[in-house]
Amino acid sequence: MATVMIDAGHGGYDAGASYNGRLEKDDTLNLALAVGNILENAGVDVLYTRTTDVYQSPNEKANIANRSDASYFISIHRNSSPNPGTYSGVQTLVYADAGIPALFAQNINAELEKVGFANLGTSVRPNLAVLRGTDMPAALVEVGFINTEQDNNLLDLKFPETAQAIANGIMQTIGGGAGVEANDVSCYSVETGVFMHHHNAENLAKNMQEDGYEAMIEPVNTCYRVRHGKFDSLSDAKKREQELFEQGYEARVISC
Repeated sequence: MATVMIDAGHGGYDAGASYNGRLEKDDTLNLALAVGNILENAGVDVLYTRTTDVYQSPNEKANIANRSDASYFISIHRNSSPNPGTYSGVQTLVYADAGIPALFAQNINAELEKVGFANLGTSVRPNLAVLRGTDMPAALVEVGFINTEQDNNLLDLKFPETAQAIANGIMQTIGGGAGVEANDVSCYSVETGVFMHHHNAENLAKNMQEDGYEAMIEPVNTCYRVRHGKFDSLSDAKKREQELFEQGYEARVISC
């Protein structure tokens, strides 16, 4: 299973947004640890940019991810507005609304909507260091507005459900849509790309076939995934992942 780097936004003297004594850095750390625990119990390897109240610049957070073996990066934040109570809902930010980050945004937003948050959709933010500077697919989820009582009450009353929803959205993206309920993985495959347009997936599949690898194209939400093989053993899948990586492909093990 892939490795996910979870970033608890802000930290240390950078409290992030605040409202009536509530600090964004505290909410994000609590959520990051809860989400990570759920993912680990589901068999996902999890890393964290921070597990305590320490300061890291956005560039440092990106560098921590890049120095790790993480395949995916998720940053957890709370939103805020100039006037309290003006806005409500969840939103996920991406560098570009395409590929795996787009899937992250769609899946996480949809799962949080089931908890009761308004779904404010996806926002493209190429200026954010944790999205611009990370080498792996990255997304930043804004889990409600910290200066809107409705969102705070929902987060507090349904904290386990909120953490579960974020974990579900992550698992649906990296695991082919199975969600965290799919603890018993029956087989593995190797993903080599996810595209918004079918012809791009066809081009990658053709290149793989020319290199002697079978390639399958399958729809995933509004995108198209290219994957190779079906393995009963995770170790066999990882060997093929490494082989494809050495051939220049962006290979990642996923569940079938």
